[in-house]
Amino acid sequence: VQLQASGGGLVQAEGSLRLSCSASGSSASIVAMGWFRQAPGKGREFVASLGLNGRTFISDPLKGRLTISGDLAKSTVDLQMHSLRPDDTGVYYCKVDRVTGSGVVADWGQGTLVTVSS
Repeated sequence: VQLQASGGGLVQAEGSLRLSCSASGSSASIVAMGWFRQAPGKGREFVASLGLNGRTFISDPLKGRLTISGDLAKSTVDLQMHSLRPDDTGVYYCKVDRVTGSGVVADWGQGTLVTVSS
């Protein structure tokens, strides 16, 4: 599976940004798509995910400031972020979970940089 993420960039604090990710290749077995992020000098952390039947999960600290949407059948997921803060700065990675003969496999995109200026 190849993942293509887009939408990152520079935004001022309190601004909004929309990230998009699409998967191609063996995408028929996708069971979840989501986003993680990695701030400078920190580990990668969960942001939000979209599962089967439209179930969404959002990191508790981020609830109220972002929305995840998409269509697993079309292998797309979007992340709409509002009221951005400088500590939202980081590389945002798209992640796909697929069911294979060996179980669930995770695929990662190359990441898109989000920079929030104060």
